[in-house]
Amino acid sequence: MIRHIVLFTWKDDTTDEQRAAVTAELGRLPGVIPQLRSFTVGGDAGINQGNHEYAVVADFDNVDDYVVYRDHPEHQAVIAEHIRPILASRAAVQLEL
Repeated sequence: MIRHIVLFTWKDDTTDEQRAAVTAELGRLPGVIPQLRSFTVGGDAGINQGNHEYAVVADFDNVDDYVVYRDHPEHQAVIAEHIRPILASRAAVQLEL
């Protein structure tokens, strides 16, 4: 199993509407990318200062399924249209479980 974890920090001028659009658009992906086994997205709980602001955690059966998700046109559209315009920083890792 592959676990994909992505952390985002938004630009200072990011609006609540833009943040909500990211969540809504990412939330559509499990319905269009069947390779997603588990998919959790959301904003930081605000417990510790200095954290990234948003996280995506996705599980896949294997590397090939992750690559399908990574390259899927719907996923790429969410990145291009909703994430990249408000993105200040990103960190990601793929773990083999």
